[in-house]
Amino acid sequence: QLQLVESGGGLVQPGGSLRLSCAASGFTFDDYTIGWFRQAPGKEREGVACSLSGASPGYADFVKGRFAVSRDNRKNMVYLQMNSLQPEDTAIYYCARARYCSGDYSEYDVWGQGTQVTVSS
Repeated sequence: QLQLVESGGGLVQPGGSLRLSCAASGFTFDDYTIGWFRQAPGKEREGVACSLSGASPGYADFVKGRFAVSRDNRKNMVYLQMNSLQPEDTAIYYCARARYCSGDYSEYDVWGQGTQVTVSS
């Protein structure tokens, strides 16, 4: 069964950090890009970062230098380390599967249920 499951969200103060995890199952993990997206209330879903084995990760401009994506192919896991979080980073964060790194969510065919990240004092 194709499945992606996110975890690690929560409430954090501005300037704080969180690490999100995405657990994949039901497909050949090494062959796919895993992307991170986020959606804030009233806003469109936007790409955050993506990871493909053997390639450099991709980042949206608004997270460069603050977020870092990594993957462990032995465990079928992808992680999103988020530092220097700001209130505008508040959103539901999703991981999703695609063949290639892209910021276009229509390129992704399997999605997790999302995990809430709230940045507030």
